[in-house]
Amino acid sequence: MRVLLAGFGSVGRALAGLLERRREELYRRSGLSLKLVGVLDSQGAALSEHGLDARTLVDVKSRTGTVGNYPTYGLRREDELRLIRETAADVFVESTPSTLNNPMPTMERLKAAMGSRKHVVSVNKAPLAVAMPALVELARFNRVQLRYSGTVGAGTPVLATARTLSAGDRILKVRGIMNGTTNFILWRMTEQGESYAGALAEATRLGYAETDPSTDVDGVDTATKVVIIANAALRLNATVKDVRIAGIRNIEAGVIESAKAAGSAIKLIGEIDAESRTLSVSPQRVDRHGPMDVPAALNAVQFELENAGPVTLVGRGAGGPETATAILRDLTDIWHASGAHV
Repeated sequence: MRVLLAGFGSVGRALAGLLERRREELYRRSGLSLKLVGVLDSQGAALSEHGLDARTLVDVKSRTGTVGNYPTYGLRREDELRLIRETAADVFVESTPSTLNNPMPTMERLKAAMGSRKHVVSVNKAPLAVAMPALVELARFNRVQLRYSGTVGAGTPVLATARTLSAGDRILKVRGIMNGTTNFILWRMTEQGESYAGALAEATRLGYAETDPSTDVDGVDTATKVVIIANAALRLNATVKDVRIAGIRNIEAGVIESAKAAGSAIKLIGEIDAESRTLSVSPQRVDRHGPMDVPAALNAVQFELENAGPVTLVGRGAGGPETATAILRDLTDIWHASGAHV
């Protein structure tokens, strides 16, 4: 299976290394032979039908700022949409950063890939948040697969779990802590008694929060994940415009202390009610030391099932290596679903 990758930040680099390390094992287990034939970044590209070396890609990117300086096979500032359409690849992997305010460049890449009959794996949440029903239909029209398990929970299989549960039962409600940055901030405020500003500063120092944390603390990142779960598991045909959003920016120490006194903790919860078809993000109380009171930057998603009751999944929701494992899981699923191994 030939893979064309867009984006060579922490996720892209982790994926290149993972594909190289797992190559022999994957072939031995299922006959899947993965070859990275192209990488695109904002300044150039590296393309080779024979496959690209992960160490060389990382070295060139680190030293020069672009994979376009890859020896022999590097290209500088090419038309990326043309490269996506014309490169002989089976799967296009979209791993550029999510930009909800400007999702169109990513949308165009996905459309170019599917239009040229390439399967797509995306860990960029933005296009799915604003146009997931349209992208699913586009994939169906072009008879290709669209996978996106790394957009929610990174390496923690939230979407796969949701699909498995819904196959044998009915999901009535989904509630989850889906953003590690906000969970870390609220956890520090609860456990250490820090102010919001102090907890945010610590999250920034440790790399959990970006220089501009608005997408996280205002609930937008959680809202995009709510939309993806709603579409993937509950078929609600939702976009981010359908989500009522309230963030944690205005949470004060008194609110945290009041919750603690009542045996609760404040968490930023993304919620889907299948019955009323409502989607929301807001700070809510959860039972202190209960299944949703996870520490630090962990995520937790709870599915309420009609017959089986609550099922909770806990894990790390971000990180380059974690997200790369989700991409590899999607690539393997595409391989099996396509019947290419038969």
